[in-house]
Amino acid sequence: MKHVLNRAFLGNYDFGMIASLLGLVGLLVGCGSNTDFSMPNVLLIVADDQGYGDVGFHDNEIIDTPVLDRLASESVEFTRFYVSPVCAPTRASLLTGRYHLATGTRWVTHREEVMREEEVTLAELFGAYGYRTGLFGKWHNGKQFPHDPNGQGFQEFFGFTEGHLNNYFDAKQIHNQVVEPTKGYLPDVLTDKALGFMNKEEPFFAMVSFNTPHSPFQVPDTYFDKYKDKGLNDKNASVYGMVENIDDNVGRLLKALQKTGKDKNTIVIFMSDNGPNGIRYNANLKGIKSHVDEGGVRSPFLVRYPNKGWVSKTIDDPIAHIDLLPTLAEVIGLTVPDSIRIHGRSVVPLVQGEPLEERFLFTHQVVRKFDTIPAAVRKGNWLLTIKPRDTALFNLEADPYQKDNLVEDKSEKASQFLNAYQIWFAQVNADYNGKTKIQIGHPKISRVEFPAQEAVSYAQTIFRGKEGWANDFFIQWSDSSGASWDFDSKGIESYEVYVEMSGQVKDVGVVNLRMVNQSLQGSITATLTKSKIESPDRVPRGEVYAYDWPRIYVGDFRSTQGENMISLSTTGLMNAEIKSIQFILKEEKK
Repeated sequence: MKHVLNRAFLGNYDFGMIASLLGLVGLLVGCGSNTDFSMPNVLLIVADDQGYGDVGFHDNEIIDTPVLDRLASESVEFTRFYVSPVCAPTRASLLTGRYHLATGTRWVTHREEVMREEEVTLAELFGAYGYRTGLFGKWHNGKQFPHDPNGQGFQEFFGFTEGHLNNYFDAKQIHNQVVEPTKGYLPDVLTDKALGFMNKEEPFFAMVSFNTPHSPFQVPDTYFDKYKDKGLNDKNASVYGMVENIDDNVGRLLKALQKTGKDKNTIVIFMSDNGPNGIRYNANLKGIKSHVDEGGVRSPFLVRYPNKGWVSKTIDDPIAHIDLLPTLAEVIGLTVPDSIRIHGRSVVPLVQGEPLEERFLFTHQVVRKFDTIPAAVRKGNWLLTIKPRDTALFNLEADPYQKDNLVEDKSEKASQFLNAYQIWFAQVNADYNGKTKIQIGHPKISRVEFPAQEAVSYAQTIFRGKEGWANDFFIQWSDSSGASWDFDSKGIESYEVYVEMSGQVKDVGVVNLRMVNQSLQGSITATLTKSKIESPDRVPRGEVYAYDWPRIYVGDFRSTQGENMISLSTTGLMNAEIKSIQFILKEEKK
């Protein structure tokens, strides 16, 4: 199925042929002969860094979220819905029904965020079954095709592929491989695009993946001023303003469904991808974003589906992001093939009042060493947290805020949980073959970027943002510096190759690019200067700022099929900065 879908994209951007392949796809994905189901629409709304306590319906007395509060009263609310501690892992699990480590996604940057192209996503399953599929906003599971949204089953993509953007006003976005400028506040723009998609023919699967309240903390004055007047500091006033803006935009989406009569037959889901990005009210839960404790991985989770009676109910049984795919599949009537090897299970029985057998739910922050990186195991009301030099066991029913460590009193249970974790960890890592490589050679993909933070090696240089987060770049680059990127060419295509960079030249500078079968050189005769883009931040940022970069033509490259490596070096440059290498498909310029 993956091959069919990717080939369809390459030949036709609107995936129009997919609906005609339903007979074939039925064999591939095991669709049943259910002829009377209504093919409900699905609207999946995902906030970025919005904590469990960042809503009024979880007793936050300061924030105003009237739309989400009303939606909670009209929905099935799962009060113990668990995600991953950080963004990309949650999204990989959400889309595939599999633990993120098994999908190749292991962290949030340096290509550790990239999900393998072989993974089958919700979008691919829905698209194969006749749905229009669209993603509006953040992706964060791979920047280049076929690891981007179009390559993973989204027929319509408008948003950004990185973990965050550097500006939220008038931000450039990607629309099906083409960069487009926008006007206005980005969450509003994303909502506009989603509304246009939803107003067309049914059925649809629309994922609205807001960029907020993730930093940088930028929000219109009306929202910011309101919470400053309530006495909050600049960061929390920004966060709460961002969340209220999300609330307003969710209201716009729900009103559109009601106005068009689609609300009864649309499954509406609201959630966030991890805990709050800072210390603030979080319903007294322990931990924040990046923590494996309750406050770091417990997300608001609402599901409303009026046609099936999924309304006005609260369920306290623990479920997780891996459960969304099998649950939606059961509701719609789609059989998920065993070959996908999902880890989640359908929670439809819980909604129907039937108990489900207790199971282990596992959390891992990032893969480095087992004994030095936080992890957690949950089963029923019990939680084991595994941290450097600190393992703790909690009974969440008696101790929801994790104050009483029972690891010594319940040592046998703690050992059982730890053993289950070690077995699971080995299983989900069994198929890992290293980071996925950047791919070139796909026809119709007009631009392939090799960003600084995705280099596999770099010497005598550092990142501006120290860690090499999304959109970062090399600084203090000199003639002793170098970097390289692995890539895999899937076809024979011709490219013009450029380097985005700034820097001073002694006399004549030279940019050197070397591949296995070719070398390119570009000359620089004058100083190159990047220009900073205005950033209306409310508080100092941790991310790098956005710039417009000079782009230097280095030469033409004709790809040959197979694995390759590109290395970058320079001569005659002083204190340079390197943003990326870009391959521009030559045929697109004719």
